[in-house]
Parts: sequence; structure tokens; C-alpha cells
Amino acid sequence: MITDPTGPSSGTRERTVHSGADSNGATAGSPGPPVTQPSHAAPRRRRRRAHTPLDPGPSIPLTLVTGLVLVYTLLPLAWLVINATKDQEDLLDSFGLWLGKDFQLWDNISRTLTYDDGAFVRWTLNTLLYVAAGAGGATLLAVLGGYALAVYEFPGRRAVFAVVIGAVAVPGTALAVPTFLMFSGMGLANTPWAVIIPSLVSPFGLYLMWVFTAQAVPSELLEAARIDGAGELRIFFRIALPLLVPGTVTVLLFSMVATWNNYFLPLIMIKDPDWYPLTLGLNAWSAQARTAGGEPVFDLIITGSLLTIAPIVVVFLLLQRYWQSGLAAGSVKE
Repeated sequence: MITDPTGPSSGTRERTVHSGADSNGATAGSPGPPVTQPSHAAPRRRRRRAHTPLDPGPSIPLTLVTGLVLVYTLLPLAWLVINATKDQEDLLDSFGLWLGKDFQLWDNISRTLTYDDGAFVRWTLNTLLYVAAGAGGATLLAVLGGYALAVYEFPGRRAVFAVVIGAVAVPGTALAVPTFLMFSGMGLANTPWAVIIPSLVSPFGLYLMWVFTAQAVPSELLEAARIDGAGELRIFFRIALPLLVPGTVTVLLFSMVATWNNYFLPLIMIKDPDWYPLTLGLNAWSAQARTAGGEPVFDLIITGSLLTIAPIVVVFLLLQRYWQSGLAAGSVKE
């Protein structure tokens, strides 16, 4: 006989089992001891995880510092977005971090794209040309050079490494005047080549691809491909290149940002406004307010600045997973 009482006020179930004999010598037919089973187990107390130097607990000062850095980073972007919605009058009379009387964002974008016979569109196309040729070429050369330096042994390899590290330490502004004199002597000043050719040299990209290739491409894999009869070009394109995608995207992002935001090199190389990138073009609009009889267009400058950074933000959001994995390359030694 099994008794299972249930009811609204019953908190336990009682189960009585009659058996022929039990371990205590009970005779057949005699009732055994009732077994009471609770319906709900008593809640366990969660043990607090011990924190170690490798697994530290939450830090209030660190959280506050991170919050301040976040505000410091996002505040200029918020100011730019808010003020791009104002016209010239509201821009000068209203508080910078608050909306104006009218929402003028779409009108400002339309005026920015058509002002001065569409100069902003022309500058955007010039910038895209510089990025595609300069940043794309710099990434290609960095991938090829980094792979060759990481895979092949040759005399003078350590000397090349020292030269690359030294080139990373030299600021670009220190080479601006010699670069201008060299391109002026070749007759390439005031042409797109004066911006594209120097952008092809990326010592940091070469060093990053060198380190990444040494970690991401096992030498055993390359030796197995050579034993199977694969040529060096086939090994690179079919085996190594797919493994180098995270590092390639990382170098591409760095080169794109450097070329897109490049200001000093075009400033000394380009004098024709038709070949200005966006950085020089917006600076030319800003200089109009300081010239006699010039038309101040601060609302268009702010809107143009917002349109200038929008493509970079979109590219980072789309490629951030490759960028993060590329930065982490070589941080763990197996």
C-alpha cells in the first residue's frame, strides 16, 4: 500500500511501504517505518567565489576611472551630433550640449553636399582615392613583407628587424620636409601621387604582420604543403592568407584611419583645392571666416565633420571582431 497525501496545506509527502521482511527483522505484513520526503529541498547558501590576482573582484575606483574615460571619449561626439542639428544662428546662441530651436540636420546635410559647387563631394572622392590606393597598398605590402620576414631565413634578417623598429619610432612629421623636397624634385608635388606613395610605407603594419604571421602560421603546416608538392605562391594564397585574415584586417583599419585623418602630409603636398582631402577641405571652409569678406559656414563645417567620421565609425563596427582578434595575436604563448 502506498499512501501519498496531497493537499493545499501539506508540505510533505509520506510514503509507507509494507514488505515481507526488512533489514530490522520485521515480519511479513508488519508496517515498515514511514519515510518522509520533503517536497522542496532546503536552499543552499551560495559560496562566494574567492578573488585572486588573476581573477580580481569589482573595483569601484577602476569603475569610476573607466566611466570618466568613457564620458571624455563620447562627449565630443555627442557635441558634434547635437550641433549638427542647428543652423548658424542657433549654433552661436544656444548651449552646445542642448538642441536648438529647430531641427536642421537634413537641411544642413543637403547644404553641405551642394555648397561651393559640391566641393565636399569632390573632397570625399579624393579621400576615398587616397584611402583605397594608399591604405590598400600599405596593407598589401605589409602582408607580403611580414609573411616573408616571418617565414624565410636570410642573411641580414636581424638588421631588417632593427630598421623596422627604428622606423616605427620615427614620427611622420620629422620626415615631412625631406619627403616634400624629394617629391618636388621629381615633379610629383601637388599631385595625388604625393599623398599616395608616402602612405604605402607602414613600418608599424609591417611589424604587426611579421609578429602575427610568426604566431598564426605554423611552420609544420608549410613544410607539409611543400612535401605535398605545393609551390610557394600556392602555399601563400591557399594556406597562409586565410590564416592571416585577422591581422590583415587590423593593419587595414589602422592604415585606413591614418590615411583618412591625414592632414599634415596633404597640407604640404597639395595646393590645388580640387585634390584636397576632407581634412584640408574643412579647414579651408573654416579659414573663410578669418578672411576679409569671407562667409562663415560653421554649421556646414560641423555637419561636414560629422559626415567625415561616420564612415570610419561604420567600418570599425563592421570589422571590430577581426580587429580585436588581430590585436590579441601573439599575447598567449603555447
